[in-house]
Amino acid sequence: MSRVSLAVAVLLSAALLGACKPTASAPPAVAVAAAPVVAAPLPQGTGCGPSIARTQAVVESDVATGNLNPPVGERFGADLRHAADACAGGREREALSLLGAAKARYGYR
Repeated sequence: MSRVSLAVAVLLSAALLGACKPTASAPPAVAVAAAPVVAAPLPQGTGCGPSIARTQAVVESDVATGNLNPPVGERFGADLRHAADACAGGREREALSLLGAAKARYGYR
C-alpha cells in the first residue's frame, strides 16, 4: 500500500509541477540618460584675461558636472581671482604666473 501511495504522490507532484507556468522574467531595467550639460563657448583671445576666463569656465563646468568637488572649485576660483586682479592691474606676467601655479596646483594643464 505504501508503494501505491508513493506512486500516487509522485504522479500528483508531477502533475502539479507540470501545470505550473513559468513566470515571465522582469523587464530589463532601462537606463535613464542624464540631461547633457551644455557648455558655454570658451572665451577667445590671447593674454591673461581670456586665459583666466577660459580656465574659470572649465572649472565651473567641472564643478557643475561633478568632476570637481565644490570646495576645491571654490579654492581654485579664489586663486583665479588673484590672477584676474593682477591681470586687471596691468601685471600680465604676474597674472599668467599665478594662473600657471593655480592650474598646476589643481592638476589642470
